[in-house]
Formats: sequence, C-alpha cells, structure tokens
Amino acid sequence: SPLASGVLTGKYNNGVPADSRMNLPGYEWLKEKWSSEAGLAQLKQVGELAKLADEIGMSITHLALLWCLANRNVSTVILGASRASQLQDNLAALSHREKMTSDVLDRIDTIVGNKPEGPRRF
Repeated sequence: SPLASGVLTGKYNNGVPADSRMNLPGYEWLKEKWSSEAGLAQLKQVGELAKLADEIGMSITHLALLWCLANRNVSTVILGASRASQLQDNLAALSHREKMTSDVLDRIDTIVGNKPEGPRRF
C-alpha cells in the first residue's frame, strides 16, 4: 500500500480515529501490526519522513505517492481512497513532482533503508 494503510497520511499520529479503517471489523490485524515493536520502529521513520515532507513543502501523503512513482519497478500506484476528498488530495501529489529531486529520493532511502532497485523516473 503506497500510504501504508493510511499511516502515511498522518491520520493515526494521535491515535486511531473512530471512523478509520483500523476500527473496521476484520482489521484488528492492522492495529496489531502498528503496535508491535517493528510497527513502532516504522512509525519513527514516518515521523522522519513527515519532517522531510514539511521541509520541502508537501504532505507526507504526497511524498509517499511520488516516491512510488519514482520507482521504475512500480507500474501502477494503487490509491485506496475511501472518500472523494482523499482521491482529490492523492491526485494533487502530481503538482509537487518537480520537488522529488535525486537528493530528496536519496534522503528518503536513507530514512527508510529500502532503496528500490533499478533506475528512477525522476
């Protein structure tokens, strides 16, 4: 999931909202994932990504979607929007495409430690 089941939107930074996917029946596994030791470590990375996104003038949502687009191994970025406003915001990421420089991509790779293989699109 390009937005890590909503974690990269920032909606879970202060807990789990009542109307979120994590509170739907059948998604208990998702809550467990993000409260595990590995999940908490990833949330620290999300905080670092949020700082980077803010520094370059975009949301972490846009940063995550554009990072996916920069990977030549990704043919389609699947948007899991459940509201029209979320879809509109996801598509607005394209207005920040020029900000995804090689330096920014390298900084993302350093933060998350999972550099994609192959050449990038940007």
